[in-house]
Amino acid sequence: MTETTVAARRSITVNATPERAFDVFTAGFSTWWPLESHHIGETMATEAIIEPFAGGRWFERDADGNECNWGFVTEFEPPSRVLLAWHLNPEWGYDPDPEKATEVEITFTAVENGTLVELEHRGFEKHGETGAKMRDAVSAPGGWTDLLEMYAKAV
Repeated sequence: MTETTVAARRSITVNATPERAFDVFTAGFSTWWPLESHHIGETMATEAIIEPFAGGRWFERDADGNECNWGFVTEFEPPSRVLLAWHLNPEWGYDPDPEKATEVEITFTAVENGTLVELEHRGFEKHGETGAKMRDAVSAPGGWTDLLEMYAKAV
């Protein structure tokens, strides 16, 4: 196994039902995603949207209505799972090639004190040597750990 095949895995337990946790993550994506820092468009995004169906888009929209795709919804299984194709390359630009997309899978499991939310970002090997840098970036401060903390506060 090469270093780039290692997935970024994070989890957090939120004080909510799986239905609520799933809804805040997907339909409420803009309520917790840090649009001022985590956008790829030339101007700051005002919305981040996950369309609620397989084949839907995962994208940002700015105040003027300009949209930048991040990827697509591969599977949408409320309230237990969503699988997203991440079409951002290691330079944080959109790449429409499905062969280059990594995957972000989020599962929602009822536990005694709420819902365990587990996120796995995988497939970095598709980017060769730069895939490890991408994995390190999403695993670093400002990456998935911090994003899940923001999400938990919104729940």
